[in-house]
Amino acid sequence: MTIQSDPTRPVAYLRGEFVPLDRATLDVRTHAFLYGTAVFEGIKAYWVPERHSMFVFRAQDHYRRLQQSCRILHMSAPLSAQQMGELTAEIIQRNNCREDTYLRPIVYKADLRIGPILNVPETRDDFCLFTVPMSIYLDTEKGLHVCVSSWRRLDDNMIPARAKVNGAYVNTALAKTDASLSGFDDAIVLGEDGHVAEGSAMNLFLVRDGKLITPAVTSNILEGITRSTIIELARRELGLTIEARTVDRTELYIADEMFLCGTATEVAPVTRVDHRPIGNGSVGSITRDLRTLYYQLVHAQLPDYLHWLSVVEMPVQSTVLSSQD
Repeated sequence: MTIQSDPTRPVAYLRGEFVPLDRATLDVRTHAFLYGTAVFEGIKAYWVPERHSMFVFRAQDHYRRLQQSCRILHMSAPLSAQQMGELTAEIIQRNNCREDTYLRPIVYKADLRIGPILNVPETRDDFCLFTVPMSIYLDTEKGLHVCVSSWRRLDDNMIPARAKVNGAYVNTALAKTDASLSGFDDAIVLGEDGHVAEGSAMNLFLVRDGKLITPAVTSNILEGITRSTIIELARRELGLTIEARTVDRTELYIADEMFLCGTATEVAPVTRVDHRPIGNGSVGSITRDLRTLYYQLVHAQLPDYLHWLSVVEMPVQSTVLSSQD
């Protein structure tokens, strides 16, 4: 199927159809807007010019996690993971994406009503999707200087970090904003028990004595897809031992290396925490190797991991619709 596109007027998918992005709007009475009752994913697609294709990284894993988030919130995704994956490819073609691109799929409570309860009769959940060009999310070349936030990570029995709930990201916003106002690049948040959870919106890894350490999934973290990718690369490609366990705050200060990871930021080295240098204060060798491997993987340069990439072939020349069409 040949998809005509106008790169000057991107589209979004909303209420079952593709519409111009500037017309992809919601009623102010929408439940998700009033109460934050929506779940989302962040997916990255990479432009590989020599292949004239976009490569979407682990799309089906993201959509399966989106469905899991729905179950936690008494919601139901109106489309299957396969259907959402097909729409992902289509919107990339329609928007003529030819650079690294971030995709934001959302399942949201579409009822027009007052009252926070989720499971009223005849409730309606809907799906939307849009794209944003994104080559660099954070400038991480020299490493980040982060702080330990005074804001604690939400507990699983409050609003679970395991689900990407839109409203829960107020917790992230407060931590990241305070860090920014204090001159830091980002923040590390602790759980209510005082142990390390993750970055403001990224998973966290330490290197100590040649081992890769990360907070366990029971530490009120997002079960990150980038996190699981890094664990696989570290084991298979670098032969590292991985420890997923409880991490104390003071372990941050004595780590040999540290980095944050996530879909948007990819692998972000941390070189200072609370004004203390990590290791010798520069990007460590293991962090650098993992960052290189991750780059190669998402740009289809590692044959053993091509099963994680969905190929979206782009036409040699896109057809631009004129304003008279």
